[in-house]
Amino acid sequence: MDIRGLLERVRRSPYAAETRGQRSILRFADPDDHRQFLLALRTALPGTTKRTDIRNLGLIHAVSVSVPPEGIPPPWMEFACEEDPVIRVEAFTPGKNVSGIGIPWGVQHIRAPEAWSRTTGYRVNVGVIDTGVDFSHPDLKHSVEQGINVLHRTYLPQDDNGHGTHIAGTIAAANSLRGMIGVAPRARIHPVKAFDYDGTAYVSDIILGIDWCVRNRMDVVNMSFGMKQRSRSLLQAVDNAYHAGVLIIASSGNDGLRDDIDYPARYGQTIAVGATNREGKVASFTNRSEHIDIYAPGDKIVSAWLRGRHREMSGTSMATSHVSGAVALLLALKPGLSPHLIKSILKESAVPLKKGKALRTAGELDVMRMLKAAEKMGGR
Repeated sequence: MDIRGLLERVRRSPYAAETRGQRSILRFADPDDHRQFLLALRTALPGTTKRTDIRNLGLIHAVSVSVPPEGIPPPWMEFACEEDPVIRVEAFTPGKNVSGIGIPWGVQHIRAPEAWSRTTGYRVNVGVIDTGVDFSHPDLKHSVEQGINVLHRTYLPQDDNGHGTHIAGTIAAANSLRGMIGVAPRARIHPVKAFDYDGTAYVSDIILGIDWCVRNRMDVVNMSFGMKQRSRSLLQAVDNAYHAGVLIIASSGNDGLRDDIDYPARYGQTIAVGATNREGKVASFTNRSEHIDIYAPGDKIVSAWLRGRHREMSGTSMATSHVSGAVALLLALKPGLSPHLIKSILKESAVPLKKGKALRTAGELDVMRMLKAAEKMGGR
């Protein structure tokens, strides 16, 4: 294998990882080929593992390099090669700061407080692949556990954007005195910072985040982001997590599209989430299709924000965090449920949507109905 030839292309590439330039993912069908490649790479260029222009994606037996697909030398095209595209995490609206919160309307709407006498999500591990978390936020200081910063491994996954903190707050905030209470206030949030300060990440960053979640035995993974193009590499990572028993919950997107939703929510191995408003109707901004598994509150959601503040935001990202919290409540009561069974329970227990604006295959999240359906299905 002409590894030096590939390295030379990387060196001469005008695209730098730090500026979000173009990248490619090379996947190996045979794990042994992947291992031999990494060994040869370390021999050809000592210290490669510390470089940002070459990333080892062990979960899917692949590498990501800072060269666009058309720049890959011909000898390498015998391997599966595709673009490593950029994903953006964003809400439908930029939001506004608020004060005086308590239990947000969305948490009340899905009837989470009614379940707290039975389950609070105790010790359920939730990986939040996002922009990180504000570790100093008073609403999250009892909820945040060890995570990882896949962009800078020696740094904490500290949030410098705000989106990840908002998601974490809805899932597991626990400050009843002056702050807010999330859906599962005793769940454990493990922040996985894959998105930078302006909310962008490569697919390879997401794959590294999923890899960490699988290796560290997360029970559920919240992925409040999406993209339009299909990625075989991301699908493989999601599929590996699914078969490892790690459930991924993903947002459908905020384009108001009918018969179309974003990836990775479109993959059948995830739980795809759309957004509703206070009236229990489908929010105008949410993407919807037969691929949606469940709807949840996503319009004008108040949650934690940077520097101890709170912010009102709208989007399917916000809806997804409600579902992740609800699944944490379920798993604390019935640990060991498979991703397939959890999806069945959510769909079976959903409340029919008002005025039939969405396909009948999906309804709105209701925690008490969910727990009752789990009891009916029985078993672990």
